Amino acid sequence: MNVNWMEEVKKREKVLLQDLQTFLRIPSVRNEQTATKEAPLGKEVYEALCYMLKRGEEEGFVVKNVDGLAGHIEMGDGEEIVGVLCHVDVVPAGDGWTFDPFGATIVDGKIYARGALDDKGPTIAAFYAMKIVKELGLPLSKRVRMIIGTDEESDWQCVERYFQTESMPTLGFAPDADFPIIYAEKGIVDFDLIQQPMNKKADDCVLLSFQAGRRYNMVPDFAEAVLRNGNDIKDRFLTFLRSHTLEGEVHVDGETLKLSIRGVSAHGMEPNNGVNAGLWLTKFLVDEALDPQAAEFVRFVSQYFHGDTRGQQLGVAHTNEELGDLTINVGVLSYTSEHGGKIGINLRYPVTSDITRTKEAIERVANRHHFTLTNFSHSSPHYVAKDHPLVQTLQRVYEEQTGERASLLAIGGGTYARSLQAGVAFGPLFPNRPDVAHQKDEYMFIDDLVKATAIYAQAIYELAK
Repeated sequence: MNVNWMEEVKKREKVLLQDLQTFLRIPSVRNEQTATKEAPLGKEVYEALCYMLKRGEEEGFVVKNVDGLAGHIEMGDGEEIVGVLCHVDVVPAGDGWTFDPFGATIVDGKIYARGALDDKGPTIAAFYAMKIVKELGLPLSKRVRMIIGTDEESDWQCVERYFQTESMPTLGFAPDADFPIIYAEKGIVDFDLIQQPMNKKADDCVLLSFQAGRRYNMVPDFAEAVLRNGNDIKDRFLTFLRSHTLEGEVHVDGETLKLSIRGVSAHGMEPNNGVNAGLWLTKFLVDEALDPQAAEFVRFVSQYFHGDTRGQQLGVAHTNEELGDLTINVGVLSYTSEHGGKIGINLRYPVTSDITRTKEAIERVANRHHFTLTNFSHSSPHYVAKDHPLVQTLQRVYEEQTGERASLLAIGGGTYARSLQAGVAFGPLFPNRPDVAHQKDEYMFIDDLVKATAIYAQAIYELAK
């Protein structure tokens, strides 16, 4: 059947944008403080899930809510299922936005909001793609199921719970990365390094607290340290900021001194795209006269992680021709004089790296400096063969819609595609567009959103016809 997919999207562009703005204005950051039995990851995330399920019902799709952690929107009949994996949760907004991060402001052909690119914009694009196929009455031999997660940016509880009771799609894609097609993804590990407490008197403490970062998969854009009897540090800190072209502040309150640094947030899959405020603050503190426990904390962090996102100092560096380097993002740093330090790390590795040996090597280094590796969470590398029908169909669709070659990509990011036995990441970021996911002033070009919707509509039809 000959369908002008772009024309069909253009007919619906106005209402698509209205739906997206409403969706983006829900601040769906995971928040256990507002959690209930109905909304296990917080009321805002649950509100976003319910918004999509309600829109699905309104359009005549079959919908299902799976314990408030996930859901699906489905059309068609048949034994086989084409899966489209999306998520409604977003990372925290962070600081320094020009626009309201949950305002969904449209300026100069872009829509600005946390989640515009990752992953609410693509979710609405995929939803409208399904809507177009349904409204055109195109014959399908398979079911098409949009699976909606609520915890992609954290622990993936959503898809874990979902697939305990629901069917695994035969094949599918996740609109949550780059075009043309991502067929391979690095393995992803989150873990903590916990400092072993040291015996000391309370009046020995110089560093009272240190805090940087909110999520393991984000580069911290703000760090703060509180010190006692540190007034003589003020001038040295201001000189440090100037010499390294950093933004920061000093606040004196009686006998305490508060130091802060502002960095640049970025996705943890490539820490070098950001400026890690926490690591810069430890670099400054490493030359100050701190109490032994604090000195060990900042010395360890600075020595093994500052300026080294590839694990060279830890002795775990590895690279692969297709997937690139092993990367290490220090996403969370915290310290209190009572409990010592904690380092929260997001590590991504190519399939040719032995994660067991990597873990053992990090443990050996950590133990020498009185740190313990714990809370090790692991997702294996993901790969779909280049000649798989899924890959070949999506390549053809992309080339027909764009007129450009659909090259195959391998990435350090982790998408919901790895939840499927045969799944790839498919857009929405077009080649040569800046990747502003997880950054301040996140946006998506409206023209790109429209083009992606047309691509997804044809892809859904071709895979399910």
